[in-house]
Amino acid sequence: MADFALLHRPALADAKSGSFGAPSTVKRITLAALPEGHVLHVLAARGSGDLQGLIPRIGDGTPHAARPYGPGQWFVIGDAPLSSAEIFGKTPILDGKASISDQGHGRVRIGINGAAVETVLAKGTAVDLALSNFPVGHSAMTLIGHISALLSRTGKESFELLVLRGFAESLWDELIQMSLEFGVDAHTGK
Repeated sequence: MADFALLHRPALADAKSGSFGAPSTVKRITLAALPEGHVLHVLAARGSGDLQGLIPRIGDGTPHAARPYGPGQWFVIGDAPLSSAEIFGKTPILDGKASISDQGHGRVRIGINGAAVETVLAKGTAVDLALSNFPVGHSAMTLIGHISALLSRTGKESFELLVLRGFAESLWDELIQMSLEFGVDAHTGK
């Protein structure tokens, strides 16, 4: 078998960047293509019990790295890429109660923040994003328009969206459109 080098190209490398929207010098919404680091999908084994205290130990220690995805499922997210050996090294932490699947190649994180972020996201989702109902650290699978994404509140006025790689650019463009009335600054990291 021939050896070849795998060339990684960020999913949002060709997305529109720069400033969009109103001519105001005050931008109320910021979009950012976040580092593609690692995305680990953790799946609980049948009858494994409550793993809420165990799952965060797989993460890198950053707040809100472990995000509920569904019953017995979590995404553990971080900015640094992990090798296969590093991911495999995390499996003993789970003590056979769950398994880990690397999803970093297939998922992209987009950050959105600003004073009007709840209003912008409300244009695309039916999730009640009021801070009292959707506190910092909370996540929910939802549709943003027609695109499925894991929506997580990471701060009082900030959210992250985790989306399938093939839909990242479409979601990026949709978020820009939803933000235009508030002024948007978009950074793809190029």
